[in-house]
Amino acid sequence: MIFVTVGTHEQPFNRLVECIDKLKKDGDIQEEVIIQTGYSTYEPQYCKWQKLFPYQEMLKLVEEARIVITHGGPSSFIMPLQIGKTPIVVPRRHEFNEHVNDHQVAFSKAVAERMGTIIVVEDMDKLGETIAGYEEIISGMESGLKTNNSRFNEELEKIVDEMFEGRK
Repeated sequence: MIFVTVGTHEQPFNRLVECIDKLKKDGDIQEEVIIQTGYSTYEPQYCKWQKLFPYQEMLKLVEEARIVITHGGPSSFIMPLQIGKTPIVVPRRHEFNEHVNDHQVAFSKAVAERMGTIIVVEDMDKLGETIAGYEEIISGMESGLKTNNSRFNEELEKIVDEMFEGRK
């Protein structure tokens, strides 16, 4: 399943919603697609959709999805990262009246360059091929966020393994 979220910003993000619906219609996406459309005015014809989901349901959808596609709002792409997934991020753009400026474009690019944990797609014509090549793309990337807790646990496990190595 592919889960798409455009967030809760009051400007529509029809460009992304329509693109995903067309990819599903044309058979470029074979699996189930669920879209959180927010304030978008386009209503998908080929995908399941809902304007907004309660937080717990959204979390469940992100966990169950093979691919999560989000707009460039940090809250939307941090959730899949925390679960260990690499989201495809399509930033909203001012020129299409999707946001008040292009901060999502700049922020998404900066996160992709510095952290290497998200896939940024600015050109809708590239979204289909990005979805098709998703597994290959993420195979060479970090997945999700490494928290201090998980890093601590990994290091502790190494220490414990070394301690018991001599006792075998």
